[in-house]
Amino acid sequence: MRRGVAIVTALVLFGEAVGIVLINAVLATITENQNMSLAGMDPEAMTNGTWVMGGVSGLLLVLCGVIALLAGVRDRSPGRLGRIVLIGCAVVHGVLGAVTVGLIGWSAFAFMMAVLALLVLTLLAYGPEAPADGDRAGEEPAPAAV
Repeated sequence: MRRGVAIVTALVLFGEAVGIVLINAVLATITENQNMSLAGMDPEAMTNGTWVMGGVSGLLLVLCGVIALLAGVRDRSPGRLGRIVLIGCAVVHGVLGAVTVGLIGWSAFAFMMAVLALLVLTLLAYGPEAPADGDRAGEEPAPAAV
């Protein structure tokens, strides 16, 4: 079951990456066409910033998806750096989920929480590796000295 959860998590993150890039592309195009400015900022800087934000967000989501996909295909826990990246992605989804309730609505919140649940399930399913045979596996703890 854990392989399936990790692969579904990866596919959802890949889809979310495409969605984020498309949303930022639309926002950048609207900003450019309307010649919008915020507090006197150059409209071209806002357009370029929106494109960069979309690209960086998409790449980070793809990175998280690749880590989850590799965990599912290999059926092994991601390494320390991979777990840190997935935990960071889960935290971001939690925070953005709280923000989306007020800005977008409950359906966006439900989606963000579903992605958060998939990330947490992947992290829990691929918990820390079991100790090797020679690493005191199965030994009783030493009695406490009085």
